[in-house]
Amino acid sequence: PTDARNTAFKMVTKMLAALHLEAEVRIHIKKTLPMQGGMGAGSANAAAALIGLERELSLDIVSSTGLEVAARVGSDVPLFLIGGSVLGTDRGQEVRGVSDLTHAGQTEIPCVVALPGIGVSTPQAFRDWDRRAVPQPLGTAPLHQFTIRDTFRELSRTYASIFPQGNADKRSGASGIYPDSGSDSSNEQNSPENLHGLSREQRHTTSEFEIDRAENSLLALVRTGIENDFEQVVFPQNPLLGEIKRQLMGSAVAGGTGEYSAVYAALSGSGSALFGLYGSQVDAHAAQQRLQQHGVRAIVTTTMPRTQYWGKMFAE
Repeated sequence: PTDARNTAFKMVTKMLAALHLEAEVRIHIKKTLPMQGGMGAGSANAAAALIGLERELSLDIVSSTGLEVAARVGSDVPLFLIGGSVLGTDRGQEVRGVSDLTHAGQTEIPCVVALPGIGVSTPQAFRDWDRRAVPQPLGTAPLHQFTIRDTFRELSRTYASIFPQGNADKRSGASGIYPDSGSDSSNEQNSPENLHGLSREQRHTTSEFEIDRAENSLLALVRTGIENDFEQVVFPQNPLLGEIKRQLMGSAVAGGTGEYSAVYAALSGSGSALFGLYGSQVDAHAAQQRLQQHGVRAIVTTTMPRTQYWGKMFAE
């Protein structure tokens, strides 16, 4: 849409109102990501509009009021204002930059994005999940009612062991994921209520995280059993998406132990896009060929560490 429903339009109008400013703003969007793909395309546009507004006004608005306004525009907008690996809690709008994931010591992990020719409505996916959820305390809570689950606790412990607080990037405020509640290292800065983003200067500096202790942090996270809950409701209604995930994974289960297999593959958001992460470009291109043989568009790319994300944010 090119009216007030557009996320970029919402972001600029809300931000100008918050700043008590009036301005004439022209926004042009060259959209290449699919609608209802679960890749945060609209949210990324909103974040880009905010960053552009910040640059034009010569104000540091992203790190303070900007994050709050971004969270009102969309739950996943704030993560695009941090870049790299991000932990989001609550509705996803409470964000913290964490150390970029690595595999074999590399932060640019080969990735294949599968783009099937169908769309999945995120609101409908939430409704489908809520209908299947059994009311507490007997079963699973609705996805939009965030609770700490065993998988999340295990993921937190894994991150804490890979990126100890002593190695945190003090300039970015990225001090890792919550430690165990009984841990001596638990402090106010690590509480869910105090997740925060980066200032303009901090966003453009190089992370001080050491990766020698975390050459396979991706694999460590995969072993926690991390998964996308939306797959439980989206795959039964769209069997093609489940088959695409199997093609992304290749000949092995999660962990990447088979020839040309993925280290990890999952639905992106609520779909319909899916992605796979690989140990090499050879494995990634093999997955792309598998998908293309089934008539599915597939793009080979890499993950983008935070420094590179900000380094490529503005066109030359």
